[in-house]
Amino acid sequence: MANTIPDISLNDGTTIPQLGFGVFQIEPKDTVAAVAKALEVGYRHIDTAEMYGNEAEVGEAVRESGLDRDAVYITSKLNNAFHRPDDARKAFDSTLAALKMDYIDLFLIHWPLPTLYDGDYVSTWKVLEEFQRDGRARSIGVSNFQVSHLRRLAAEADVMPAVNQIEAHPYFGNEEVRAYGREHNILTEAWSPIAQGKVLGDPTVVDIAEQVDRSPAQVVLRWHVQRGDIIFPKSTTPKRIEENTRIFDFELDDTAMERITGLDKGEAGRQGPNPDTFAYLPA
Repeated sequence: MANTIPDISLNDGTTIPQLGFGVFQIEPKDTVAAVAKALEVGYRHIDTAEMYGNEAEVGEAVRESGLDRDAVYITSKLNNAFHRPDDARKAFDSTLAALKMDYIDLFLIHWPLPTLYDGDYVSTWKVLEEFQRDGRARSIGVSNFQVSHLRRLAAEADVMPAVNQIEAHPYFGNEEVRAYGREHNILTEAWSPIAQGKVLGDPTVVDIAEQVDRSPAQVVLRWHVQRGDIIFPKSTTPKRIEENTRIFDFELDDTAMERITGLDKGEAGRQGPNPDTFAYLPA
């Protein structure tokens, strides 16, 4: 089995690399070097966000790589503070300006914020539809949307999200949201795929890693891949950045997959905020 990162198809006819490189919590001063290393070892999908504060550095790294713009898939996300339609338009312009790019491959609503903005994430979503129509966003999607939020978009919007980027890992499978995505052709992107490292010492994961002669991180990332999800692990350590790409030249058998899936703790396993109540606005 070749260790080649596959592209998978989105519901809008485009494709996305299944493995990407995440830059959440990477300081701007460290972002150029980290992204440069990722591109050097074969990543072609970078996931950033306005609220991460490092869009400009992602763009700089891509330009310095010498790769053609079309060779690198770039995702960014709408700042929680800019959900009103005119604010969202200005924020998107700012994202393109920071990246120094004239289009973005995938643009997401970062959080639904159902307790803010009169609960109106639909009008925000319709602005993203504008970006897709004018070609400045090749694909559009959402992040941290629950089933109820997705159902409302299905009822009130013209375009269904191409992806839903949600917390998902062995301790929190988020299966209800993933199942809705499967049923409606919305791909799941799993953030915090190794539960911020908490699953790496789990005896089940360690045992499987020993059996297949891989690291615990590689085993968990492979579990995600075989479930069909898109992942973007984050690291600033060059060795780990490269190690995380080497997950396409082995497979987990059904027993190993079931053992890892069985680690799910339900809501108790969630590491991040609950999207139904999360109401953070940057200062």
